[in-house]
Amino acid sequence: MIVLCLGVGLLFTILTRFVQVRLVKDMIKHMFEGKKSSAGVSSFQALAISLSGRVGTGNIVGTATAIAMGGPGAVFWMWAIAFIGASSAFIESTLAQVYKVKQDGEYRGGPAYYIEKGIGWKWYGILFAVSAILAMSILMPGVQAFAIGDGLYNAFGANKQIVAISLVVVIALIIFGGVKRIATVAQYVVPFMAIAYIIMAFIIIGLNIGELPAVFGLIFRSAFAVDSAFGGIIGMAIAWGVKRGIYSNEAGQGTGPHAAAAAEVSHPAKQGLVQAFSIYIDTLLVCSATAFMILFTGMYNVADPATEGGFIVNNLGANVEAGAKYTQAAVESIFPGFGAGFVGIALLFFAFTTIMAYYYIAETNVAYLMRGRSNKIPMFILKVVLLVATYLGVVRTSQIAWDLGDIGLGLMVWINLIAILILAKPALKVLKDYDEQKKQGLDPVFNPDKLGIKNAEFWTEEYKKKDDEKAS
Repeated sequence: MIVLCLGVGLLFTILTRFVQVRLVKDMIKHMFEGKKSSAGVSSFQALAISLSGRVGTGNIVGTATAIAMGGPGAVFWMWAIAFIGASSAFIESTLAQVYKVKQDGEYRGGPAYYIEKGIGWKWYGILFAVSAILAMSILMPGVQAFAIGDGLYNAFGANKQIVAISLVVVIALIIFGGVKRIATVAQYVVPFMAIAYIIMAFIIIGLNIGELPAVFGLIFRSAFAVDSAFGGIIGMAIAWGVKRGIYSNEAGQGTGPHAAAAAEVSHPAKQGLVQAFSIYIDTLLVCSATAFMILFTGMYNVADPATEGGFIVNNLGANVEAGAKYTQAAVESIFPGFGAGFVGIALLFFAFTTIMAYYYIAETNVAYLMRGRSNKIPMFILKVVLLVATYLGVVRTSQIAWDLGDIGLGLMVWINLIAILILAKPALKVLKDYDEQKKQGLDPVFNPDKLGIKNAEFWTEEYKKKDDEKAS
């Protein structure tokens, strides 16, 4: 999976002519454009929903684990996969917009839709939908839920049973309110939690500013096996950096396209660019915040794969489990009595919004499977299943949660990456059309018929509607 993600990301980086670099200004501009409608959400709300899925335990627990297993060099490889993966995120989210539909009064889209409409393989769309429902409602919520329970227990000694019940009640209140309530909660909670966390990292960096050259030097030396201490684990650095980077930013996983399809925009490439920028926010900002807090304070261990139970670096003692405790120790070392609580609350917000996003993704795929039929009972069952998985996630062990999460991630990534490789041609046509209209000084408007893209009925109707309005 690691090789496939890197390969696909590099391919799309070349084919899009480094879209993740040359159109950064457009990414930021489109983020704040567009308004929500009765059927869809604004570009920013769609970004917030996707970020609520991307920004989760992977940013705190996953980053710390990558450092523990691969050394400081793993951070560089997390950055690398974010840069490369942004092109994959652009492709998949643009496709979601191209092939979206208006179903039951709401915009729906994602891999299952673009697989069926773009490739024509309904069976493959069903396979993705089933995998996504299984991953999002059963396998992956446990990672987020466990992190909440563990973080609050470490910080405040909170009873995990009480945490589990409280979490289930709050999530139920949100998901039973539908996509509009999810979008509303996400657009306020996600920016607040991310900004507060990044500010804390800046404070810690500022208080240890003299360490800046040493920390960056350590990251780059370790990433390329130049550092004597970490030279022997470069393979671990790459593997853990990429693996945890993919888990955190979800580029190519097929999760982001669900939210992207819900956005109200005039051209699919606009939301594709916004979703590409979400990869940067997730990894280059939030994951880096965790990494810098840990590395600037020296609050980490690095396992020695050559020796069972041994360490290359042992700054925290052998009994400190890799994960949130590293980040808590880092903040505690600067702000005694505050750090554990701050990280525990950050984990609560990060993981809580991710579970919320998981439900939205699972709901979209249930809607795909139930088209033309009543979906009230399946949707209710989905809610109950996700809430049970969330409850169990708080009280079960970390290893079980992460193993199930990795299985869920793998199912979706394999199916989706193969699909977007097959559908690269229409996505690249859309990007070319966007570039050409921008060169002409136009605000890009999408007409699939002009580009020879079939089965994009929503956009064909929208273009005819706008054409008729101009004529009248």
